[in-house]
Amino acid sequence: MIRRPLVILILLTGLNLLNYLDRYVLSAVLPKIEAELALTKLVEGTAATVFLVGYFATSPMFGVLGDRGRRTRLMALGVAVWSLATLWTGFAAGKWSLLASRAFVGIGEASYATIAPTIIDDLAPPEKRGRWLSVFYTAMPIGSALGYLTGGFVEHAFGWRAAFFVAGGPGLLLALLCLAVVEPERRAVAKAKEPMLTAMRDLYPRRTYRRAVLGYAAYTFAIGGLAFWAPTFLYETFHLDLKTANFRFGMVTVVGGAIGTVIGGFLGDKAAKQDRGESHPDQNASLGYLSVCAWSTALGAPLTALCFVADSAGTFFAVALACEIALFVSQSPVNAALLRSVPEERRASAMALSIFAIHLFGDLWSPPLIGALADQLPMRAAMFLITAGFAIGAIIWFVPGKPLKKQANPASAN
Repeated sequence: MIRRPLVILILLTGLNLLNYLDRYVLSAVLPKIEAELALTKLVEGTAATVFLVGYFATSPMFGVLGDRGRRTRLMALGVAVWSLATLWTGFAAGKWSLLASRAFVGIGEASYATIAPTIIDDLAPPEKRGRWLSVFYTAMPIGSALGYLTGGFVEHAFGWRAAFFVAGGPGLLLALLCLAVVEPERRAVAKAKEPMLTAMRDLYPRRTYRRAVLGYAAYTFAIGGLAFWAPTFLYETFHLDLKTANFRFGMVTVVGGAIGTVIGGFLGDKAAKQDRGESHPDQNASLGYLSVCAWSTALGAPLTALCFVADSAGTFFAVALACEIALFVSQSPVNAALLRSVPEERRASAMALSIFAIHLFGDLWSPPLIGALADQLPMRAAMFLITAGFAIGAIIWFVPGKPLKKQANPASAN
């Protein structure tokens, strides 16, 4: 059995890395799938949309189940489902089988993404929660980069279908390790018979939580569009071969994303400590975390615009490195803000509702919208939707919030 907190953190981070690898291997091989299956860019973008429909539509269910029952079993189920669905993608014979397989990848990932952060939040020392979450979310850029690298290299050697077989296989073995994790003691437990809608309704009035989610939705719209279309942008705009485009963008993502995520964990904990109040420490810590999100995303937005007007691939990658560092600073702080802005017994439900909202109002739309524009306009013009999304997210997170000094209505205070 796996009991040590650091070992559990390493396991969950490794699974999160695999989570993003499976998600972005599709982006790495899109031009080859387009050619073999005769797809339009709108259909390719829709593959990301159906993934997200499966992802956010089932996350509230997993959130409520995670607040009530054994979380490790739900995680194991999720890892197994997304891994099998990734293997299924490799057998796609047309657009419908491709879309169906991506929907089931989303369902599997919803279970894991909803529950794993709550386990880390239970394990981490209170003063280090942001840094522990930053370790977990460092897997996002590294896993995304490995998705690009795996897709690029395996496709070059064995074809695009083999890339999905390589990506999906390891998850079936790692799912068994989730069952060996000794679940940490919860600080609070949700009411066993409480209806799902009651749990969700309790979260909506909390203004800091709403602000975090709305800004995160705009950010997710942009980051989802960038991650999905960047290899194709490089392939078509600078005429790089697909292997080179995926390798270079993957390296920029892993370096910039890892640096930004680690920096965000430290800056977030520092800002949260400075903004603590005596009566509402969690509320004021959330405001501190969101301030880091606002400044970093405000810096990243104009850098994306510079990427899309770059006159060479070399310029694109140089600016993209600085851009990804700035943008990934937000990853740990925004999730820490979500967890700290709600009661402890609502954390899994809060993560589930945030997943539902950020994808419903975020990257559910950006890949097909950018794809539809790219069918009619140059890719450079279509990609500016990404810059707009980051700018809107920064503005929402910049809305001023003052630390609370005295007790108020708990729902309206948070």
